[in-house]
Amino acid sequence: MSWQCTLTVQNANCILGCIKRSMASRAREGILPLYSTLMRPHLEYCIQLWGPQCKKDMDLLEWVQWRATKMIIGLEHLSYEDKVRELALFSLEKRRLWGDLIAAFWYIKGTYRKDRDKLFSKVCCDRTRGNGCKVKEGRFRLDVRKKLFTMRVVKHWNRLPREVVDAPSLETFKVKLYGALSNLI
Repeated sequence: MSWQCTLTVQNANCILGCIKRSMASRAREGILPLYSTLMRPHLEYCIQLWGPQCKKDMDLLEWVQWRATKMIIGLEHLSYEDKVRELALFSLEKRRLWGDLIAAFWYIKGTYRKDRDKLFSKVCCDRTRGNGCKVKEGRFRLDVRKKLFTMRVVKHWNRLPREVVDAPSLETFKVKLYGALSNLI
């Protein structure tokens, strides 16, 4: 996975260099749309499959977004976290979690509902606090299995509020998840 992260960062850095050379203005209105449409898709493509496992890989991917926010004029005095908040962006870690929870929604409630039993097992007890659609976390002896999609999403899915989990459609789920995600990490 480290190799995939390195390749992704190289591609994103090439795109960032092109943006830097071709843009005369470093205003938010010019840089932010280019970052969102040209760079971020490279950083998030198929992230549920090859998602970074190590802290150094996560930091490497986050560093690219840090460089992009550093280019924007008028935010030089702010820290990275404040820049991300000011620009109404999520950190890449939250974006990965957002993508994981959307994929889990597809399996648990949406399009791929018939495959749910193969990936997730529901909690059999009716006395669940929070949302009424909790899934059970599997038990594995190997640490490698704990990083799989089906394991890393369970804890966050079970912590979602009932109104988010009970969303009738994917679009509604995304809107409600966007509001609830700020409290998860």
